[in-house]
Amino acid sequence: MPEIFSQLQLQETLSLILSVFKNWGWFILPLILYFPLRSLYFWWVNWEVWYKKIKWILLEIKPPKEILKPFKAMEDVFNSFWAIAYHSPNWKEKWCEGEPGPTSGWLSCEIVSIGGEIHFYLRIREGWRNLIESAIYSQYPEIEISLVDDYTKYLPSDIPNKDWDLYGEEYRFLQEDPFPIKTYSVFFEPKGETRVKIGEEKIDPLHSLLEDLSKLKPGEQFLFQINAESVLDKDYPWQTRGREIANKLAKRHPKEKPKLILQEAFEILISGPSPKPEEKEVYPPEMKLTPGEKEYLKDVEDKIAKPGFKTSMRALYLAKRDAWFTPHQYIARAYLSHFIYDNLIIHWAETQAKVQYFLRSRRIYLRKRKLLRNYIARFHPKYPRKPGKGVFILNIEELATIFHFPSKVIVPTLPYVEAKKAGPPPELPV
Repeated sequence: MPEIFSQLQLQETLSLILSVFKNWGWFILPLILYFPLRSLYFWWVNWEVWYKKIKWILLEIKPPKEILKPFKAMEDVFNSFWAIAYHSPNWKEKWCEGEPGPTSGWLSCEIVSIGGEIHFYLRIREGWRNLIESAIYSQYPEIEISLVDDYTKYLPSDIPNKDWDLYGEEYRFLQEDPFPIKTYSVFFEPKGETRVKIGEEKIDPLHSLLEDLSKLKPGEQFLFQINAESVLDKDYPWQTRGREIANKLAKRHPKEKPKLILQEAFEILISGPSPKPEEKEVYPPEMKLTPGEKEYLKDVEDKIAKPGFKTSMRALYLAKRDAWFTPHQYIARAYLSHFIYDNLIIHWAETQAKVQYFLRSRRIYLRKRKLLRNYIARFHPKYPRKPGKGVFILNIEELATIFHFPSKVIVPTLPYVEAKKAGPPPELPV
């Protein structure tokens, strides 16, 4: 008898559910499907409509043999890049034309070694060319900028194959975005001067990267890419989070809201007069911090005070199988280790071309193909899915520290401008 009763209950329940869907399905189903369909639509309109209409160009930058300007000059260049790249699309541009928010494009800063010959590239939208060149020439008038073919067109398209192999990895922050990495302001550099005094040397960690890249032999290639997308706090609230962290480090507490007179009188009537308040401390909480805590707090506040780029990084090592040299696949890791500070940039195990278990060879092959495809397209990690930890915030000072032009050309395989033939192109806007 109980079994029959339970079966009847189940049938009645199913009948009720079917009845609800029959009568209200037109309303419930769109609510369930809205978010997945919305994501699918934006993926299609962003990458299949808008992205394919954009014309991208590649600029090669040849530095002079020696740059006497401080790193601050490159920070100013990235400050200009930030303003050029930022554009918040309106409703029509976002939903109909497919412009991805908050910006309508991004910069790709690339350092490439092909058989030991080193190149600096910027991959940008064609319409930005004059503004980008003006920003660079304003700080580095002796630099030479030229339009070149995209070198990725000449990479073997079917890597990995019987002749070539590939290793790649992408990078992420270990800590939250507001914690900074080491920047040029921490490295030694004469302050308040444009030129370096005789006998003084700027400590430039880029020299170690160039030295490693110059040692590649024919049949080896190393590609290092930084994709940078300018953002505001309203688009990606990293500065808001930074202020929360700073308040916590400084032991600051939000002020209590003052009570209304009637509210205070009612509380006295119910519970009696409040006890005598404790004496307020004379010194603010910040005065009680140790020197190390003060420095930590200052680092966070300094980082969030400057414009930021939503950034992703990746490195690829490609080589013919008979020229493969395993230590070269970690060149980018060695370079990024120079910037360990309150935060550090580490390789992201989820995306590297390395798998430990389960269909190992097939999964490694697919990861290698995806890394190469995303490098060529300059897409974010895990495309078309959300990038997750693969994007992080670098402010203009941090970005200028990682990607800049060498203060002194120390390797013969880096093409440089021996003598400036002429000034910047006269048609550039002033």
